[in-house]
Amino acid sequence: MGIPGKTAVKAVLVGVDFGKGGFNASLEELSLLARSAGAEPVQTVTAKRASPDAAFYVGSGKVDEIIQAVHLYGAEMVIFNHALSPAQQRNLEKRLNIDIIDRTSLILDIFAQRAKSHEGKVQVELAQLQHLMTRLVRGWTHLERQKGGIGLRGPGETQLETDRRLIGDRVKMLRSKLDKLQRQRETQRRSRNRSQTFSMSLVGYTNAGKSTLFNTITKAGTYAADQLFATLDTTSRRVYIEPVGNVVISDTVGFIRELPHQLVAAFRATLEETIHADLLLHVVDASSDMRLEQIEQVNQVLEEINAQHIPQLLVMNKIDIAGLEPSIDRNEAGKVRRVSVSAVTGAGLDLLRQAIAEFVADAAKGRQDNAGEKGAVPDPRWDVQVS
Repeated sequence: MGIPGKTAVKAVLVGVDFGKGGFNASLEELSLLARSAGAEPVQTVTAKRASPDAAFYVGSGKVDEIIQAVHLYGAEMVIFNHALSPAQQRNLEKRLNIDIIDRTSLILDIFAQRAKSHEGKVQVELAQLQHLMTRLVRGWTHLERQKGGIGLRGPGETQLETDRRLIGDRVKMLRSKLDKLQRQRETQRRSRNRSQTFSMSLVGYTNAGKSTLFNTITKAGTYAADQLFATLDTTSRRVYIEPVGNVVISDTVGFIRELPHQLVAAFRATLEETIHADLLLHVVDASSDMRLEQIEQVNQVLEEINAQHIPQLLVMNKIDIAGLEPSIDRNEAGKVRRVSVSAVTGAGLDLLRQAIAEFVADAAKGRQDNAGEKGAVPDPRWDVQVS
């Protein structure tokens, strides 16, 4: 996806294989990220190493290869599929005399382009400033040369003349705003609890089809596209599930491997919807060869935000592309563990609704049984009627 009205920036991509597996899939993902930011990948330079080079991340000979690719294809920037240290980025820029963007800056830039709500923009700016503060030791000369662009959109353009103290003040102010927004969300959640509403959150790897599934189930009409990070802002809708009644379902930001820690921290207010859900619908792209690794990446982020204890229902999406049939899989105890659907064609959505209804009923029964054993009054949120 390019930037409207602008010519895509030619970029050379760089990836280092450390022998951990999934290297080719990671490079394909980098290409998608670059295009999502408005760049046009013209060449990919790869290397194999046991560990990163302290000075350039790649060896000096590989740096020469990158320089040749830049000159051959007329590239305007180099994008690394890794997080670079400030020193590595500075050394590479001096050696190549060209803009160097690492994976963290690239993802931050995409978020800056996609953020629409006030909350989303605040979260992205906070993450960008926290990332840029680690690079203030070399001043702003590299930013003045670039005048914005991929990896530096937003605060990179507006804070050129500020110093560390002013940026620190801005970070404090943004954190204060997010704290206020977090309190507002908590108030909304308490209101839902009082209204006896069961809550679910859609989670999953970016571009797994969460928003499409959300729209199909709720008829919400939120933005959905075949691109990375199409959704940044959490949207919640009430939907009726036969026979258990109304539930609230929330669409959340997608996860990705090596999701920058600054983003996870900044988006904690948004991800609170996930932490406080009664059930996570973990949406997986069934057509992806990397689906198992993507499931693992999502679970790692869930652990980072302390949501690993929340029950999950795997939703294998895009079965129309994978050539699979709708199905519902159960464990040895007869409990639903996975449902295969297509959010685009609607195949299997009746099975998904059935699975959700079963979970809500089982959870309600379990809560009421526990309350009865302790002689307590059952939680009214779980007092649902099950036919």
